[in-house]
Amino acid sequence: MLIATNGRGHELKRPTKPAVGTMLGNLGRGNEYLILERRDEGLEGDWYIQVWFRDDNTYQLEYRDGVPAEHYRTRTVSQEKVSRALLGWMLDKPDWREGFMWNDIGDMFAPAPADEDEPTA
Repeated sequence: MLIATNGRGHELKRPTKPAVGTMLGNLGRGNEYLILERRDEGLEGDWYIQVWFRDDNTYQLEYRDGVPAEHYRTRTVSQEKVSRALLGWMLDKPDWREGFMWNDIGDMFAPAPADEDEPTA
């Protein structure tokens, strides 16, 4: 099931394209983010796309494909491009990532390596 959540905690199950467009258009102070998430019993891991409307009036767009190592980020000033990406992801369109330079930030979510020099108790 697809779920949309905004910065005010409003959660919408099975959002429509117009609803996602409205939620994106309403981003601002006190409601800075929008998350679209796939929650299915047969789907392991975290599958989502999220946008954060930053103080400098840019949109930070991120998505995760199941595991922390598959987490990517980009930024844009274009609400239209963000809308296309959100709706494309929502509808499983294969080209939704196009038009952005994605940065792999999966290593930011990797567990810290164990320190091999520490003695064990």
